[in-house]
Amino acid sequence: MRRTLLAAAFLACIPAANYLIGHVGTVCMPAGPCLIPVFPGVMAPSGVLLIGAALALRDALQEAAGRGMVLGCILAGATLSLGLSPALATASAAAFLLSELLDFAVYDRLRSRSLPWAVLASGLAGSLADSLLFSVLAFGSAKWAPGLILAKLYASAGFAAWLTVRRRSIPN
Repeated sequence: MRRTLLAAAFLACIPAANYLIGHVGTVCMPAGPCLIPVFPGVMAPSGVLLIGAALALRDALQEAAGRGMVLGCILAGATLSLGLSPALATASAAAFLLSELLDFAVYDRLRSRSLPWAVLASGLAGSLADSLLFSVLAFGSAKWAPGLILAKLYASAGFAAWLTVRRRSIPN
């Protein structure tokens, strides 16, 4: 049951993020993304709210369901992205596929040493890849990449902090 919920939440992030980019934000650019502030003076496309969550959910899904299910969900997510967001299809699918595979590789290597560090490092790797590739493919420049990276790191840092607190509160 937990695995199914995590997989569904992970996959739901993709179409929801693509919807947010075009429809929800404090500012919507003509023929461009809707933006939200992520730091004073730093804006990012609003879909980042859910893509940051997707990176953390992917890590949680791997813990609950293993590598095979995660890889299947990554491929399903890329396919879903292509099918549901025609305007952003190539950018979204390519960025999702690259960032999630990179997140997977980094997380898988580090998770046995330290889950919180694995979450942070994989989140950083995934957010850099996703933000740069998506910005360039979707908007023709890396203009929004700094805000995207920062917002995704918030999600990874929050998940890492939660893991740290959770582990300390569980008696050995």
